[in-house]
Amino acid sequence: MERLEKVILTNLRSRPQEERLYWENGWMTSSDLLDFVEKNVQVLKNAGFKKGQRIAVLLPNSPQVLALSLAAWSLGGAISPLNAKSGLPSLMGTLNLVEPCAVVLAPGLDELKDALREQNVPVVLAESLSTPLPSCSVRETSVEDESLAVIFATSGTTGLPKAVPLTHGNLLDNALRMYDALELLAEGDNLLNVLPNFHSFGYTVAGLMPLVRNLKQTILASFLPPVEAMKTIHASGTNVILAVPAMLHFMIIAVEKGAPKPENLKMVVTGGDRLNVQLDAKAKTALGAGVIEGYGLTECSPVVAVNNNYEKRRLGTVGPVMDGYEWKLLNDRNEDVTPSGEGVLWVRGPSVTSGYFRDPVMTADRFVDGWFNTGDYVRMEEGCVRILDRVTDIVIVGGFNVYPQEVEAILHTHPAISQAVVVGMPHPVNGEVPKAFVQLREGAQVTSREVIDFCKKHLAHFKVPRSVEFMESFPLSSTGKVLRRMLKQPK
Repeated sequence: MERLEKVILTNLRSRPQEERLYWENGWMTSSDLLDFVEKNVQVLKNAGFKKGQRIAVLLPNSPQVLALSLAAWSLGGAISPLNAKSGLPSLMGTLNLVEPCAVVLAPGLDELKDALREQNVPVVLAESLSTPLPSCSVRETSVEDESLAVIFATSGTTGLPKAVPLTHGNLLDNALRMYDALELLAEGDNLLNVLPNFHSFGYTVAGLMPLVRNLKQTILASFLPPVEAMKTIHASGTNVILAVPAMLHFMIIAVEKGAPKPENLKMVVTGGDRLNVQLDAKAKTALGAGVIEGYGLTECSPVVAVNNNYEKRRLGTVGPVMDGYEWKLLNDRNEDVTPSGEGVLWVRGPSVTSGYFRDPVMTADRFVDGWFNTGDYVRMEEGCVRILDRVTDIVIVGGFNVYPQEVEAILHTHPAISQAVVVGMPHPVNGEVPKAFVQLREGAQVTSREVIDFCKKHLAHFKVPRSVEFMESFPLSSTGKVLRRMLKQPK
């Protein structure tokens, strides 16, 4: 498999005057980006950056993130995009694991800057997000194989840092297969790049795929406020939106309140969290296109499955597993139950990492003979994957499995409910019972008893929530995913 920078730089050189990146009300051409990359290469070379080293970046989405990635790869190194808001202890743990030769920071991260300097980690302040880095120096570190391209930090259940190393082959395979799987995509399309770059969906699909397949991209440093984001989407001519469901929800509200609607929107693609299928019709009305849902994991670079187009899609599923993957279903005794069509999804293929970075124990727990345990319990429906739940989220009520997603789907059909999340709460007799956390539509009113009675009409008795808590908002991760573990914590 070729290297990412070779493929991308060849593309850029073949079309020097073509518009590539829409950034802060204007376009950067291929030639502009090539110049940006070359100047960053010189800065890193002068700093002493060596083959096999890693540079960490804590930057908002910007041309700088892409140019710095290409520069690091050109010198045989790797990049690690991290979340500046993940908290100092977590961040320092990840940085100690990744062992970067330097850390590139956006302005304003003074606490982190001081903590890094105390540990003699070189800090580079990126005052501009669209011009080369200032002169800097890097430290000596151990080196990794040159095939390593990106290291992502990913949330684990243990609280310990977990890092996923992805090779050039992993990422290139995933970008190419995702382009082929989204059958409506074509050269000239303009994709929205606003999903965080420290999240593999944002980095690979919104950032790399357009560069690999000669597409345009509109880069937004932040999605907030949504009204301003919608103005940029309109001004740049963005015709493919990539979003997590929470972001899509705010886009719809922004348009309903007067923000400009995208012109000629071809497709809305979501991933990263469960989609409330009620959003599909609203997206069609407010934005001009319904929702194509996909599914992935950081360990898979990230996309595993996606609906191919609007005609073939099966709403409520994440579509077929993409070409290039082998897959099988196992039960809780690790027996192959693929013919039954329901079980824990395991995958193998060129998009899948070989294991966790410097963590043989965690690797042995999730990887067996090249097969990766996704941790997701799924059902195959006419060739499409329906995610029933994370294995860790399944609620076991007196020995019966309750899939929160099934209960949430019923709650979302209630006219007063805007969003619902169901988790298992400890129970002295049944082990666990379902509890619903509910956010109401603006101006709507309903009681806990009415919500429970509504569920009783549509669900088996053991699936009905025993209690309901009304929420003004939900605790969200940096990528817009509801933090279920926070809901389960005692008040």
